[in-house]
Amino acid sequence: MIPVPVHPHAPNWFQRALAVPFEDGEVTVDGARVHYVTWGRPGRRGLVVVHGGGANAHWWTHLAARFVDDYRVVAIDLTGHGDSDHRENYQLEQWTDEVVAVADVARISGRPVVVGHSLGGFVTIATAARNPERFEGVIICDSPVATPSPESQSSRRDEFGRPRVYATVDDAVSRFRAVPTQRNNLDYVVDHVARRSLKEVDGGYSWKFDRDMFLSFGGSMRGIAKPYLSQVCCRFALLRSEHGLISPEVRGEMYEALGRVAPVVELPQTGHHPMLDQPLVLLTAVRALLADWDHSEPRRPD
Repeated sequence: MIPVPVHPHAPNWFQRALAVPFEDGEVTVDGARVHYVTWGRPGRRGLVVVHGGGANAHWWTHLAARFVDDYRVVAIDLTGHGDSDHRENYQLEQWTDEVVAVADVARISGRPVVVGHSLGGFVTIATAARNPERFEGVIICDSPVATPSPESQSSRRDEFGRPRVYATVDDAVSRFRAVPTQRNNLDYVVDHVARRSLKEVDGGYSWKFDRDMFLSFGGSMRGIAKPYLSQVCCRFALLRSEHGLISPEVRGEMYEALGRVAPVVELPQTGHHPMLDQPLVLLTAVRALLADWDHSEPRRPD
């Protein structure tokens, strides 16, 4: 396993989060091994977190660990990502089956809340729609559910650059870039995420995700969850990054599709990946929503 030292600039809250013990697990779904990470005592109510495209479970580590006093937290590596197997072809519905399978074996109590970022938000929406009685609620973070525009139809595979093998871990970490790029990422977060995203290969180190995954969707993924959006019947909240991918028009379309009852919360000064540039803002927003849901009745569409 590649060592993951704590960055020298990391503040105390980040160091404490990384020091929280976690466990690795796996479950087989449709013939593929699906890896997941858990924090917190078994038997507590559940919080399931789903990463974005090209990312992995450990993009959530510094946030997931902050919930252990109240939750059993589970972070999945969707197939094609992290330490899960790669497939020849990928389907949104298959990813939803993986989320359900991981939630089932993670030793949580009751119906969990699922938090999904970017691609993980699309997966979360479809998971909730296909399993209406399985989840207490879903929180979607900067996942623009809309019919793709012509300019967004270029393959995501190309945005990640050509595949490379790096001679050293430090060389690879220095080349890490989020897609889409954003300013003001915190160096200690990026360092941890990058090191957790590498695997050892012949000749050095490479990124874990399957670059061919995006070919299964023929370009932009923005429309893959649109048929499911209006079918979500559990509690729903949308977190929109101020400098992210959800335009005011897309926000309005999603709000209408959800029956005009789902809260839409803007995360100030955040890019598309708030766990990289403003993790405490994201943490506070999720905590506030969970606290409200514990003490309020959900509004229903007219």
